[in-house]
Amino acid sequence: MIYITQLIYIQDGKEAIFHQFEDVAIPLIKKYNGKLLLRIRPDNHAVIAGSIDKPYEIHLVEFDAECDFERFMQDEERKHFLHLKEQSIKAVTLIKGDKI
Repeated sequence: MIYITQLIYIQDGKEAIFHQFEDVAIPLIKKYNGKLLLRIRPDNHAVIAGSIDKPYEIHLVEFDAECDFERFMQDEERKHFLHLKEQSIKAVTLIKGDKI
């Protein structure tokens, strides 16, 4: 198993465009032996301490193997809608990990 955590930062006023991309991308995860474990939209009260900006969303996704994640990233349907991601996202921090 491989775990992917994303801290997603959205450009102001571009939330609807981001949601259009997510409506396509999230269902594709299953196609590549993945599972969306958490999709969190934290508010200001959710942050107890930190030295980075609060992300718009936090995603935790599990894939059976690294190659499944790579195939998901190269999915043609997903790539067709990447312009929505590029228009809406300011920055993403992607963290890969294993369950221990």
